[in-house]
This record gives sequence, C-alpha cells and structure tokens, in this order.
Amino acid sequence: MSLETWLAFLGASALLVMLPGPTILTVISYSITHGKRARLPLVLAVALGDSTALALSLLGLGALLSASAFWFTVVKTVGGLYLLYLGFKLLRAGVSPATLPQAGEAGSRWKLFANTYLVTALNPKGIIFFVAFLPQFINPTGDVSRQLWTLSATFVACAGINATLYALFAGSARRLLASPRAQRGFNLGGGALLSAAGIWALLARRA
Repeated sequence: MSLETWLAFLGASALLVMLPGPTILTVISYSITHGKRARLPLVLAVALGDSTALALSLLGLGALLSASAFWFTVVKTVGGLYLLYLGFKLLRAGVSPATLPQAGEAGSRWKLFANTYLVTALNPKGIIFFVAFLPQFINPTGDVSRQLWTLSATFVACAGINATLYALFAGSARRLLASPRAQRGFNLGGGALLSAAGIWALLARRA
C-alpha cells in the first residue's frame, strides 16, 4: 500500500479507538478502583485482546481477498454498508452518560488482565467491524496478507496507546464521559467518521 493509504488508516484508527466502548469503560473502571497497579495488565490485555480479535477476523479473509476480485468487491461493499449502518446508529444516538461496569471484584493483576482481555477479544461486534474496516485500505494488486498484518499491527499499537492514556487519566475520563456535551460529541464525531468511511468504500468500489 502507499504511504498515504497507511497514514489515512493510522488517522482513522487513532480516532476510532478513542470512541468509548466496552473495553475503554472497563479500563477506566479498573484504573479508578485499583490505581496504578492496574495500568500495565490493562494495557497488555487490550493489546492482546485486539490482536486476538484481529486474528479471528483475518482467518480466511486474506485468502478470500487474494483469490478473487469479485469477492474482494463483495467484502468491500458489504463492509462499506456496515460502516454506514454503524455511523447512522451513532448519529441517531441520544445523549446518554456512559455507565462504567462494576470492577471491584477483580483483585489480582491476573484477574484484571483476564477480565479486560475477555471483554476485548470476545466482542463479536469488534470482530465483525474489523472484517468490514480493514479491506477498505487494501490494495488488491499487492501482497494482501502482508497489508492486512501491517494494518493490524498499526491498529493494535493505536489501541495500546489509547488504553494507556485512558488508564493514566481515568478520573478525568470518567468525568468527561459523564458529560452530555462530550457524549454528543463522541456520537456525532464517531458517526460522521464511520459514515464517511462507508461512503468512501462504496465510491471506491464503483471507480
């Protein structure tokens, strides 16, 4: 892929991982209740969890996209429509303060790691999202497998950095997520980003 395509993916990934979801809410909750000792296991759990979800998404996807231009177009089209659907849902979402999960029962670092890893890795919506998102940045004439793994490594790095920042500033993040204005901004910004990605994918297919 070109440097411009990779930079576009880097920017999109950096913005997407900032959107509060189950993983981020778990990181904030554990960071507040368990303090500094929770930071390292939480960051490692997010990185490994996203790596697992990506690996599950990529099983067979690289071979499918490499084998047929038709299936490449099908995956990009379905993925574009799915991104549009996610964007539309966020744009229509009301302002509802994020609810942090109860995290007091996890005592050891191992339990903190395991709980956060399971939340991240076994989220079926995340796996489906990766299948829809990654092919939009793939050049089908190049080494598809290499491109997929490059994009995956980039996304995991963004997710790890993002989790670190949320863990470091958990108290401020909790207050931010409770703000209706911030919640509206997350919904509008995320919805616009996902919708733009979906439209871009459909237009690129027609070209």
